Amino acid sequence: MTIPAMAGDAATVHPDLWPKGSSPLPPDPALEARVQALLAKMSAEDKVGQMIQADIKYVTPDDVRTYRLGSILAGGNSGPDGGQYGTAEQWQKLSDAFYRASMDTSGGRLAIPVLFGIDAVHGHNNLVGSTLFPQNVGLGATRDPQLIHAIGEVTAQELRASGINWTFAPTLTVPQDGRWGRAYEGYSQNPKLVAQYASAVVEGLEGKPGTSQFLDARHVIATAKHFVGDGGTKDGKDQGDANVSEAVLRDVHAAGYLPAIRAGVQVVMVSFSSWNGMKMAGNKALITDVLKKRMDFGGIVLGDWNAHGQVPGCTNEDCPVAYNSGLDMLEAPDSWKGLYKNTLAEVKSGVIPMARVDDAVTRILRVKLRLGMFEAGLPSSNPLVVDSAKVIGSPAHRALARRAVRESLVLLKNNGGVLPIDPRKHVLVAGDGADNISKQNGGWTLTWQGTGLTNANFPGATSIFAGISAQVKAAGGTAELSPDGSYKQKPDVAIVVFGEDPYAEFQGDLPNLAYRPGNDHDLDLLRRLRGQGVPVVAVFLTGRPLWMNREINAADAFVVAWLPGSEGEGIADVLLRTRDGRSAHDGIVHDFSGKLAYAWPRTAVQIPVAAAARGEQPQFPYGFGLTYADQGDTGPLSEDAGIELSGARAGVYFTHGKPAQGFALRLTGADGRVANVTATPAATTDGNLHISALDYKAQEDARSLSWSGHGPARAALVAPAPLDVERETNGDVMLVTTLRIDALASGGASIGVGCGIGCGGEVPVGRQLATLPQGQWLRVGVPLKCFRDAGADMSKLDQPFAWSSSPGENIAVTDVSLGTVADRTLACPVKGAKP
Repeated sequence: MTIPAMAGDAATVHPDLWPKGSSPLPPDPALEARVQALLAKMSAEDKVGQMIQADIKYVTPDDVRTYRLGSILAGGNSGPDGGQYGTAEQWQKLSDAFYRASMDTSGGRLAIPVLFGIDAVHGHNNLVGSTLFPQNVGLGATRDPQLIHAIGEVTAQELRASGINWTFAPTLTVPQDGRWGRAYEGYSQNPKLVAQYASAVVEGLEGKPGTSQFLDARHVIATAKHFVGDGGTKDGKDQGDANVSEAVLRDVHAAGYLPAIRAGVQVVMVSFSSWNGMKMAGNKALITDVLKKRMDFGGIVLGDWNAHGQVPGCTNEDCPVAYNSGLDMLEAPDSWKGLYKNTLAEVKSGVIPMARVDDAVTRILRVKLRLGMFEAGLPSSNPLVVDSAKVIGSPAHRALARRAVRESLVLLKNNGGVLPIDPRKHVLVAGDGADNISKQNGGWTLTWQGTGLTNANFPGATSIFAGISAQVKAAGGTAELSPDGSYKQKPDVAIVVFGEDPYAEFQGDLPNLAYRPGNDHDLDLLRRLRGQGVPVVAVFLTGRPLWMNREINAADAFVVAWLPGSEGEGIADVLLRTRDGRSAHDGIVHDFSGKLAYAWPRTAVQIPVAAAARGEQPQFPYGFGLTYADQGDTGPLSEDAGIELSGARAGVYFTHGKPAQGFALRLTGADGRVANVTATPAATTDGNLHISALDYKAQEDARSLSWSGHGPARAALVAPAPLDVERETNGDVMLVTTLRIDALASGGASIGVGCGIGCGGEVPVGRQLATLPQGQWLRVGVPLKCFRDAGADMSKLDQPFAWSSSPGENIAVTDVSLGTVADRTLACPVKGAKP
């Protein structure tokens, strides 16, 4: 039975229409007796503590001891000792500290070990020196469940070696729209492939139910996420609304959950997103009636990062609806203390029934007992911790990751048989991704967005250039690195490595599938080298299929490398012949075997899955992928993008000294009169603020703002339509301004945003700016939360940036955008403090 997506009862759930599951873990009377005995000793305070998860950036071991919190997490930018990531020793020390606090029985407390969760989504990606596997978008191209199982095993071992026992993986989303910033976390657009991988990766992480390896000291708790429909939101908007029928929700987006449950997954994380207007964190029919009852899931149902605060009637600190809908544990990273207080009051008043509380805590204790936590002792006592130096980033683990790179590569074009390359030749390796380990990993790599890193942050890893260079030199050839494509000696062939810069979640959302609209730097590089008579092999780093027809036309061969991880030499394994340079067929050790797990768009506005439903053909269909045995010639592709390619990029407001497309730069003087800047130089009507062009890295790619006269003035960027940055505000996103301070006004300055008449938020920054060096270009970030706290409605910004000051101020600005990395992050003002 198919239920129309937009019918009047579009969000009505029919559990009997969903597949019936059965847990692979039969009831264990001894375990259940232990749970009930412990539950009987627990106070309401003990129980509520178990149902709340706090982030290590906002919680201490003393807090765990006091509030009896059941679990902690390390979010994307949370690491030991106040950093964003850590070494094995740092993670081990931190894990031990939290464990000791949870087991403290002083004052009559109960000893209940604390769970420690982390987003290990392509290996243990918050651990320095770990093995980093290709992101899931690449693993989908391998069509190799055994490989996925092995990756799960290695990830579990490196987690345990650092003292952590729980990963927020696997992601079982089935992305249907590549504009979504989390598309690379999904294995495929095909639910059957996702379902096949689900059981493989869960058993790799946890071990096989019914065996002695299940949840033993070498395995960790897995989390199937995000239940359900996160990959089907309208227009690919992160945390958006999936406007699909119940049948599509069940058959496409939920395809991986039953296999995961049958494989013994212990946690299911509920999505931020909605289904036909109803937030998943408040959808009792899907959480309780379908997931817990119909699918027979007996583990922990976990909320996502403050996602409960988006349920109507809730806040981050108060949401009984989420618990009553079936969530057992709420992820409240920075809001946990208020949530604890309010939840405890609601439990004692009966707003949250004690039966619901006992069910939640029973599930949590059951998982802890299955993991053997009550007998395991300190995390550092795990044998893998003792031998961690031989486990983390071991040669065997890196060899597996290198194999995964080889299997994930997809060949789209090989005109004239330019591939494989004779390694005895002179090979130019160009492009900004050639020697950039951060870029080849993407987001969720050491930092949340995967940004702000250098190769030095990845000990033991191999860049793509380093891998190519090693094999070329071993064969007697020469390799030259040149990101800009210049060379000292004309090469026999050029390998150009380029692609998307790292991003995660909503920071990666796109308005269309154009690759870097308005920026043809990579295309120009390909064309320039080919125009010089150099055969060109394009290696594309990406988290999703994008419209690349112009770049494909400009290259002789085009390889999709996705986001391959730490072992860049896997690319050289496939692109190069053997050392003796024998004929192509005889000299091939590793052929291309990857097949597209996502169809490739024909234009920048074609969403292949939706287009297929209309009978339209993509540029490259699902399953496409050439081998060396194939005729690899690809004729010229249409270069009609279907849109104007100079379009604005999401989250970019001012770039290279000019407002982004559709934005306007507006000056307001002390007299209140407003003027839009259409050319420079320009000034307010009262002469208090002057703007002129200056050179930063190119001619007139920055603007100088100079305050003079006798009163204050303001420069603001005006959006073409109100912007909703509420999601970004809830995350660790900042308004980042690339600027140079030449002089500061004695009266102080402020950075602000506007949200309509009488609506806005101003952050005084004068004192903090005074601590920055003058005459030096810096990226200065202001957390979006500061503007919200100052009174702005972040869901309807019409002025996403404004700088207000008084005579004596002189600054230069080249870029303003949303981001997570800055040279200096300004603090939100303390109420009552002077600016």
